[in-house]
Amino acid sequence: MSDDVRLRAAAVDLGASSGRVLVGTVGPDHLDTEVVHRFPNEPIHVNGRLSWDLPSLWRGILAGVREAGERGVTSVGVDSWGVDYGLLDEAGRLLAPPVHYRDSRTDGIMERVRADVGDRTLYATTGVQFMGFNTAYQLLAEDPATLRKADTMLLVPDLLCHRLTGRIGAERTNASTTQLYDVRARSWSDDLVRRLGLPRRLLPPLRDPGDLLGPIRHQLHGPLGVSRDLWVTTVGSHDTASAVAAVPAHDGHFAYVSCGTWSLVGLELGSPVLSAASVEANFTNEVGIDGTIRYLRNVMGLWLLQESMRTWREEGRPVSLARLLADAEAEPPLRSVVDAESPDFLAPGDMPERIRAHCRDTGQPEPTTQAQVTRCVLDSLALAHARNVTAAQRLSGRRVDVVHVVGGGAQNALLCQLTADACGLPVVAGPVEATALGNLLVQARAHGVLVDRAEARDVVRRTQELHRYEPRDHDRWSALLAA
Repeated sequence: MSDDVRLRAAAVDLGASSGRVLVGTVGPDHLDTEVVHRFPNEPIHVNGRLSWDLPSLWRGILAGVREAGERGVTSVGVDSWGVDYGLLDEAGRLLAPPVHYRDSRTDGIMERVRADVGDRTLYATTGVQFMGFNTAYQLLAEDPATLRKADTMLLVPDLLCHRLTGRIGAERTNASTTQLYDVRARSWSDDLVRRLGLPRRLLPPLRDPGDLLGPIRHQLHGPLGVSRDLWVTTVGSHDTASAVAAVPAHDGHFAYVSCGTWSLVGLELGSPVLSAASVEANFTNEVGIDGTIRYLRNVMGLWLLQESMRTWREEGRPVSLARLLADAEAEPPLRSVVDAESPDFLAPGDMPERIRAHCRDTGQPEPTTQAQVTRCVLDSLALAHARNVTAAQRLSGRRVDVVHVVGGGAQNALLCQLTADACGLPVVAGPVEATALGNLLVQARAHGVLVDRAEARDVVRRTQELHRYEPRDHDRWSALLAA
C-alpha cells in the first residue's frame, strides 16, 4: 500500500476518572496523535446511587469532536470501560443515568446467581470472570418497573454511538464483558438470559470492531460545526480491547498488562479457555480484535495509589507522583504486600488505612509513611502481575517470553522494573496512549489504510517510544510467588 495513504481520525477515549478526544493521522509508516480536548469524568449520586454523569460526558465529547472536526477528521471511534449501561425506552429515551460499577446495588447478587445457576454453567457459556459488578448482576439489581419500561440496553460506548448516529447495537468486545454473551457461539446466550429471568428484548444486535456504523446525525452538524458527513466507525469499544490492539508484539508469545486505574493482565489467544482450572483461577475470556480472546484477570491496578493520593490531598498532605515514586524506590523491597485483587480495595475511601489494616491482619509491618504505602502498592501490583502472567501461561498452555506494559502505567518506571523482576521476564513499556492508538488503528483498517493486525502492530513498533526493562534479582520474588 502506498505510504501516502493516510486516515485522519478522532478517538474518543473514556476512562474511569477522565475522558479525552485525540486526533490521529495513521498510515503504513505513520502514526501520530494530538489530544485536542480533555474533560473530567466524576461520578454523581442520583436517587441514592453512584452514577455516571452522562450529560457532562456528552458535553465533553461534543466539544472534543468539534475540535477534531476543525482538524479535518473523517472518522470517529468511541471506547470506554465495560459492564455499565443505559436503558432506553421505545422512543430511545434514557430512563436513568448509567449506574457506576462501584455502586453497592449488586451486593450479594453474584453469590445468589452462582448458587442458582452454577459456576460451571455460567463459565462454560460466557467464560467471564466472576466479578460482582458484571452487567448480568446489575440488570438483576434493577427496579422491575424500570426493566418493564426498557426496550433496549446499551453499554456506555454503544450508548454514546447511539447519540451520535441514532443506530442501536452492541459491539462484541464490550458485549463479552456482560456475562450474557456466549463466547463460543459468538452470540447472546438466550438460554442464560432466560434462566436469569431477564427480558431478551434488552439485548441489541451485535456488531464487530471495524464496522462502519454510520454518519453523525444531521442534527449534530450545527453543534459540531461540520457541514459534511463525519462517519462513526465501530472500534474495540472496550478500552482493553483497543489497548491490546496496539501492543507492539512481534509474535504471539507475549503477555500484556494494560495498566491504569485497573491492571488487565493476560494473553491474546485464538480460542477461549473454559477448563475447570480456569474457572477456579477466575480468569476471563473476553473478545478481542479479529475474534481473538483476551484471556486475562482484572487486578485493582493503580487505583490503589490514585485513591491513596486523593486521601492525602484531603488530609492536607498532597504530594507529587514523581516525588512519591522517587521516595518509594529508596524503600526496602517487599517489606509489606497486600492482595491487589481483594474486593476490600474496590470502593472509594481511605485507601492507606485499608492497606495498613490488611498488613496488620496478615502479620506484616504496617506502612506508615507515604513512601512506604506507595512501595507497598507497587510491590503488590508487580506480584499480582507476575502471578497472573504465570497462571495464564499454565492454564492456556501458551509460553511467553516478554511482557508488554501499555497504558498510563507504562510511564511508571519503578512499576515496570518491579514487574520485570517479579515475572523474571523482560518488560517492554509503551505505548502510553495504547487505548487511543488501538482505537485509531482499527479505524484505519476499516477504511482500508492498514491491512491487518500484524501491520498495525508493526506501525506501533516503528513509530512509538518504547522502553525495555530486564529482570533483576528474580529470586527475591520467587518465594512470595510460590506461596
